[in-house]
Amino acid sequence: MKIILKELFAYREMIYNLVKKDLRGRYKGTLLGFLWTFINPLMQLIVYTIVFSVILDSTIEKYYLYLFVGLVPWIFFSSAVTGGATSILSQQDMVKKIYFPRAVLPIAYVTSSFFNMLFSFIVIFIVIFISGIGFSLKTIFFLPLIFLVEYILALGVALLSSSLTVYFRDLEHILGILTMAWMYMTPIVYSIDVVPVSLLPIFNLNPMTPIINAYRDILYYQKIPDFLTLSHAFFLGVVFLVIGGIVFSKLQRNFVEEL
Repeated sequence: MKIILKELFAYREMIYNLVKKDLRGRYKGTLLGFLWTFINPLMQLIVYTIVFSVILDSTIEKYYLYLFVGLVPWIFFSSAVTGGATSILSQQDMVKKIYFPRAVLPIAYVTSSFFNMLFSFIVIFIVIFISGIGFSLKTIFFLPLIFLVEYILALGVALLSSSLTVYFRDLEHILGILTMAWMYMTPIVYSIDVVPVSLLPIFNLNPMTPIINAYRDILYYQKIPDFLTLSHAFFLGVVFLVIGGIVFSKLQRNFVEEL
């Protein structure tokens, strides 16, 4: 593991360049360009707000903000799972021609998606300001910790999915279905309070549940997040990262042959 980390550090410039290239090329050629970073989550926010707040008549106060605070982090995680899964396949010509630590590709993709989420948080801050809720300085400083926990989890899942997808191409399509189900098993469009008590242990096994709750605690309820449940999410994230790293390390040896 120490050797792998040392090698990745040696290729940090390559990771930086890939992240910069992805951020620049994500909406290249489109009329609105980088503005799509903000428009995409806003459009999803409008659709979900109409469905759950207007049609289904949600009783949650300022539902648009409640939803937005959970939706933006989920978009990042979902992108890391589904897009990260094809990070090796999409760069197969590079993998075949030159040597570099293959983990650079999923790391660069997840990091790029993470920065994209950070840009989207600008919109969240604007919405919070307009809503009149405001900010609590004693809780806002905990936000980087939540960012770190989610990044670790997303990277672990991406390492695992990207290596497995090289061998099982159907996984790319299966993950699309799984992430949709995963979303509705995470309290994003609804409150965890509506989940039956008998199902709470299952919901709490979901590492994204405490992460989304932590974002809401900080930005919506303006209180310090529950560190017990957050430490649970951090532990699961580290487990995914270790497992993903081990599986990736073993499977990458035959990437060229499989591609």
